[in-house]
Amino acid sequence: MAETINKTTLVANIAAATGQNQSTVASVIDGLFTEISGAVAKGDKVTIPGFLSAERTETAARTGRNPQTGAEIKIPAGHRVKLTAGSKLKAAVK
Repeated sequence: MAETINKTTLVANIAAATGQNQSTVASVIDGLFTEISGAVAKGDKVTIPGFLSAERTETAARTGRNPQTGAEIKIPAGHRVKLTAGSKLKAAVK
């Protein structure tokens, strides 16, 4: 099974690779996540060429079923986040 890399491990790995201290790396990662989240929430598409793109998509209202009772339920329209892997990320996985 593959290892799960959490934020702490990611920060430590980047700090070791770049020679920066962990608090600086953590601040940069926090800033990156904040900017991506804010842009996608506004409806902007964020693209990091070769790596990934993230965008907000609309979902239509629809009818679903409660799996416990089988009763129909109305699911309201909403928003989802669509992430697409870029060519360099896809190549790294092969």
